[in-house]
Amino acid sequence: MAINTYAHVETLEEYAKRFAEFFTFRRENGILELKMHTNGGPVHWSYQFHHALAEVWTAIGHDKENECLIITSTNPYWIAQWDTESFKEVEDSADADQRYNVQIYDTLKVVENFLNDIEIPTIAAVNGRGTHWETAVMSDITLISPDFVLKDNHYAMANGHVPGDGMGLSLQHLLGPKRGNYVMMTGTELPAEELIKLGMANEIVEKDKLLDRAWELAHYVMSKNRSCRRLTHKLCVRPWKALVERDFRLHVMAEMYSFNLSASNHDFNAIKWKKADEG
Repeated sequence: MAINTYAHVETLEEYAKRFAEFFTFRRENGILELKMHTNGGPVHWSYQFHHALAEVWTAIGHDKENECLIITSTNPYWIAQWDTESFKEVEDSADADQRYNVQIYDTLKVVENFLNDIEIPTIAAVNGRGTHWETAVMSDITLISPDFVLKDNHYAMANGHVPGDGMGLSLQHLLGPKRGNYVMMTGTELPAEELIKLGMANEIVEKDKLLDRAWELAHYVMSKNRSCRRLTHKLCVRPWKALVERDFRLHVMAEMYSFNLSASNHDFNAIKWKKADEG
């Protein structure tokens, strides 16, 4: 008999309770659905939500009861509203350590933990317009609703804000540098139909059928054996891992160095979508 027992790994019930402010979970036969929310309604993006997203990928990835992941958000948006007080509290503070933790460490880990800790097939069901879609397009399969509009708003902010958190990197990777750089610097909006043509998403699905389609695909993924689906995911995610290992930290450091050098604050008035209802 072995000397030691296996170390405890957090169960779904445990991390569902820990992240209850930010996510709801549903698991059936190894398929885990994560739905983002704020107080049961559409997501209000904040430094706290940002931190939770970085941490939840590790909890999900360590739970070996999870075999396929569906990521979605609360209607009618993906992430399109803001907790402005959260950003003011950090950005008006003289606490440099806190700024490092939320602006650099968490920004890195939202993407790095998603790619490195999640070792199961991933399906994103993007249910409406919004920002911070980087993990959605990095998922193995990406479904979008007809009203989704992809845009990187960073450069449009009042003092300029380097697009370094993963969206710009994704644009360069999927569209090529020339088109990606143009979208990144001009704030060009890409509607759902164009995203399919450009290879940034796989299917457009009506909002009321979006999750059903995600679950249909998840059941198909689960019809293959465990080693097949997990090792196929490793091939799917490999180009993203290589890209992030090579370039992502430079992107994040450029964003945050510029942000702090110019004593910037998030300018949420600049984050608008012309091709969608402002809500």
